[in-house]
Amino acid sequence: MADLLYLAIVFFVLAIVAAVLGAGRVAGLSMDIAKWLVIIFIVLAIITLIL
Repeated sequence: MADLLYLAIVFFVLAIVAAVLGAGRVAGLSMDIAKWLVIIFIVLAIITLIL
């Protein structure tokens, strides 16, 4: 599960770099991927705590 969090951070940093460089579409896509990875991480963490 730590891999999901690591990938989310990587995509978040990529989005920030892309936004600074003016690549809006790449930044938006990277933020969407990072958001979904964080959501999946949270859901899996809750499932793990319940079980």
